Amino acid sequence: MTHHHHHEHEHSHEHHHGSGAELSFAEKMCKLIEHWLKHNEDHADNYREWAEKARKEQMADLGKILEEIAVMTVEMNRKFEAAASLVKDKCK
Repeated sequence: MTHHHHHEHEHSHEHHHGSGAELSFAEKMCKLIEHWLKHNEDHADNYREWAEKARKEQMADLGKILEEIAVMTVEMNRKFEAAASLVKDKCK
């Protein structure tokens, strides 16, 4: 079964729910972390895009803040990557 859910930030997520065996906690964590990593990458790209638009509209301060948020989001992904390394040997 597949379903989509949308967020106000203009992208959707697709989830597949198979009829197979239940995932272990570690497998669930692997999938969640993978999802969060991609989600954050998408957000960082979006923040950078809007930072550039803000700069073009002579809103340099806003552009700077959005760029900083993008950098923070990438830093957050480093933490998710560290978390993923703690469970990767337990994932399929």
